[in-house]
Amino acid sequence: MQIIAGLGNPGPRYAAHRHNIGFMAADAIVRRHSSFGPWQKKWNAEIAEGRTGTDKVLVIKPQTFMNLSGQAVGEAMRFFKLGPDALTVLYDELDLAPGKVRIKRGGGSGGHNGIKSLDAHCGKDYRRVRLGIGHPGDKARVQAHVLGDFARADQDWLDPLLDALADNVDLLVAGDESGLMNRLALAVGDRAKDAIGAPPAKDRSAKPSPKAASKPQSHIRQARQQTPDAKPTGPMAEMLKKLLGK
Repeated sequence: MQIIAGLGNPGPRYAAHRHNIGFMAADAIVRRHSSFGPWQKKWNAEIAEGRTGTDKVLVIKPQTFMNLSGQAVGEAMRFFKLGPDALTVLYDELDLAPGKVRIKRGGGSGGHNGIKSLDAHCGKDYRRVRLGIGHPGDKARVQAHVLGDFARADQDWLDPLLDALADNVDLLVAGDESGLMNRLALAVGDRAKDAIGAPPAKDRSAKPSPKAASKPQSHIRQARQQTPDAKPTGPMAEMLKKLLGK
């Protein structure tokens, strides 16, 4: 058996927060696969059991609030007599651009209180799936950013990311991390380019592409580019020639 833990805070007040993307991912997985039964309450958590392929999986959402997430997950691990190698955790990552995902096993908490709690109760050698929510750019705005709802523009990358994660959770369970990363990257593409924390725009000093260079010019721009010293022609030119003696 493997455990997939999505981190977040319980209750409707927090449901749409960026900090709850782990809950959202867990919900997407259970919703997508008919093998999972309904959510049940156990170990101060919501749990759903199912299968991906031949592997039995427990999806868990701790209801202890983020800072105590490890308590609920630790109880589930002890009940099934599982070690950290059987645990995968889905959670928000400030230091990744929106829609970006990184997967690693072990490591530090990066200041994430939910991960600190898991490290304390479950050991550190579990797999971490970090889901990028972007950084607001100012340390003073971090709390409001993390504990704020996803913006409407975020749906352009958030929905495809969660759908792709749910569709390909079998790759995660099987340990095909590179395969999963490729699927997620293809699903999100460049949809997050306008979100907070997205990579900066391309260098404007770069040479324009041939397509951009051939873009039709406006009539005004064409007129401004006419040769300034062109000589007048027609009846008016003849009259001026007579008056000026040229």
